[in-house]
Amino acid sequence: MLLVALAAAAAAAWWWQRESPQPLRNVIVLHGNVDIRQVELAFNAAGRIDRVLVHEGDRVQKGQLLAVLDSQRLQRAVELAEAQVAAQREVVARLRAGSRPEEIGKARADAESARVDARNAVRTADRLKELAAQRFVPQQQADDARAAADAAEAKLKSAEAALRLVVLGPRKEDLAAAEALLEANRATLAIAQRDVAEASLYAPIGGVIENRVLEPGDMASPQKAVFTLALAEPLWVRAYVSGSDLGRIRLGSRATVLTDSYPGKRYRAWVGFISPTAEFTPKSVETQDVRTQLVYQVRVFVCSPQDELRLGMPASVEIVPDTPPAAGSGRGPDPCQNGP
Repeated sequence: MLLVALAAAAAAAWWWQRESPQPLRNVIVLHGNVDIRQVELAFNAAGRIDRVLVHEGDRVQKGQLLAVLDSQRLQRAVELAEAQVAAQREVVARLRAGSRPEEIGKARADAESARVDARNAVRTADRLKELAAQRFVPQQQADDARAAADAAEAKLKSAEAALRLVVLGPRKEDLAAAEALLEANRATLAIAQRDVAEASLYAPIGGVIENRVLEPGDMASPQKAVFTLALAEPLWVRAYVSGSDLGRIRLGSRATVLTDSYPGKRYRAWVGFISPTAEFTPKSVETQDVRTQLVYQVRVFVCSPQDELRLGMPASVEIVPDTPPAAGSGRGPDPCQNGP
């Protein structure tokens, strides 16, 4: 029975050793800090800030309204541009429509009246000319009648020309100039409307408001940031690998990230960047090698669905060489799909 018990214990120990997880061999351990991208958000227009709608620490979504400028002056500019567009649109419509029948009728009547006046003036001048030749009227009266007849004939020609212009309608050059001015007014209106739209500041991408720089009443401009936005993703650990281990990792290699803030919690990760140039080890980085040894910066992208990792948080990275690539770099299935 003693021999049987010893054999059973040996078999159980062998089975437990085979089934229990074995420590990874040849694991590359790196130390670094969590890093994220930051965006400086500013208005694309100048003006006084009317409202600020978010505070530090607020999580915002893409397209969320963050702050608004005082836009009363900009609204007046839009109204002025709209009025100019409306007025010029009517001018173009009038030129395209041409002359109205009533205008043509009036011009034709004016021409006919001038024709009658000219005919009568010529007859009067001829009659007075004969009388002046017979010395029944002074020569000056005959000359005045001839001058009046010439003036009446000139008025007739002017009325006939005006009639032809009314019948032909506006010149195509005038219409083209009016249409060009209408387009210019529309462009001015579009600029004014764009200025009004730019008086509202929206989040370009989801993230967390890290700094609220300006307050209501401050003057804003494109050169002055209103917020500092920490992007929710991508999230990575900035670490450094020595030259001896550089050849053992590659883009897409699977990794695991650990932090002191959450002991025992492991986050799925992958190598997403390897610097092409060497540098001396930064003073803030802890390695087991000599600090003057050349190292290469790597970015290990990490999944943090619970939003537990923060900018600058110290972290350790475990990379197993020669593992299948992960999809952080488009080389395999996405390790973030199944959570940390």
